Amino acid sequence: MALFKKTILFVGLFGSILFGAKAQDNVIDQIVWVVGDEAILKSDVEGVRMQMQLEKERFDGDPYCLIPEQLAVQKLFLHQAKVDSIDVDNTNVTRTVDRRISNAISSLGSQEKLEEYLGKTISQLREEWREQVRDNEIVNKVQQKLVGNVKLTPAEIRNYYTQLPQDSLPFIPTTVEVEIITMNPKVPQAEIDAVKNKLRDFTDRVNKKETDFATLALLYSEDTESAKRGGELGFMGRAQLVPEFANAAFMLNDPLKVSNIVESEYGFHIIQLIEKRGDRVNVRHILLKPNIPTEELSKTTARMDSLTQDLNAKKFTFEEAASYISADKDTRNNKGLMVNKNDYSTYAGTSRFRMEDLPQEVARVVDKLAVGELSKPFTMLGSNGKQTVAIVKVRQRVDAHKANLSDDYQVMKSIVEGKKREEVLKKWVQDKIKATYVRIDDDWKNCDFQHTGWIK
Repeated sequence: MALFKKTILFVGLFGSILFGAKAQDNVIDQIVWVVGDEAILKSDVEGVRMQMQLEKERFDGDPYCLIPEQLAVQKLFLHQAKVDSIDVDNTNVTRTVDRRISNAISSLGSQEKLEEYLGKTISQLREEWREQVRDNEIVNKVQQKLVGNVKLTPAEIRNYYTQLPQDSLPFIPTTVEVEIITMNPKVPQAEIDAVKNKLRDFTDRVNKKETDFATLALLYSEDTESAKRGGELGFMGRAQLVPEFANAAFMLNDPLKVSNIVESEYGFHIIQLIEKRGDRVNVRHILLKPNIPTEELSKTTARMDSLTQDLNAKKFTFEEAASYISADKDTRNNKGLMVNKNDYSTYAGTSRFRMEDLPQEVARVVDKLAVGELSKPFTMLGSNGKQTVAIVKVRQRVDAHKANLSDDYQVMKSIVEGKKREEVLKKWVQDKIKATYVRIDDDWKNCDFQHTGWIK
């Protein structure tokens, strides 16, 4: 069979990308926008559209107007990143891509269906999405730099609030402040021994080259996210790992060897080195957690029930019990008060939670409690993924209401500063459009664009 090289030809500024001698019969792509010296292809737009459909994102308008404009704005920010020498850590990019691929496979049911839907192999998608994610993170960094100095005084926030019509005030959902005490069931030594024996068996099978470490991780690891990647964690520094795990991971030097069994707050691990880069390491691991017998859960629930009776009898306060008894290290030093750590929440970093911000098991119990009332003991998964028995008390509840400055200053501050940042970024984009060469294919001009000045 004769081998030949296909030649890519660009026909005109807005011509199609063609292959081979009979190019006119094999149109596969088209340049629809040009921003500076960067082209936006029809395939770029289609790729984003299909990905948004896959991820069930809603189109707020015509996707063939919305998407190319978003890509054009992105190119303005990416050009600024080059000017400012802004780059991002590839570790976070890889993690985001892995998570996106896992979610896409879960959504469609299999890797094969994902490849069929998008018409690309997983390796092709990984490379394409890596570039997309990297660009998005760079754009975020540029935007953060542009709006980093946006700070408003309390007077400016009050002024904004007083000028808002009542029907424009945001609706604030019910929020609560919750105190918690947890107690961990005792794990029988027999269960610990069973887990260790299983991990030793895995190590033996890997050392004898009977089974690949990644395959065992995929099949058996109880760290469900990394298990999808064959146990791989991606490059991490010591501070990103719990101390016991970090010590073992950074001591590994031979990718063919498996670590000794490592115990951490999450359970028991074995670790295999993939690669070291300076002060970062990429490893894969298998995590197993000992089973907690039903009778041990029952015993712990009974002890927690006795504690609840003592609290109701006022033998000591909930805060005192949390400080001395609670197994949860995150709240123990805070006298039991839970802190909202959800990055997406308006109340992140505070003690206020919307119901959807709380752990599911806690939210179910809190929803039925009055302020100051103690719950009955219930079972939940702790932050380390292990079963624990808990009791909670609602310290404060603020019912759903229209925003006001006395109860919702932080919310109003976030809203006002967010609007100010939007104004700064919108002005920056408008100024860049004026100073940048832009051409749009005639068939793609009939749009109600979010920014003005594209068509010159």
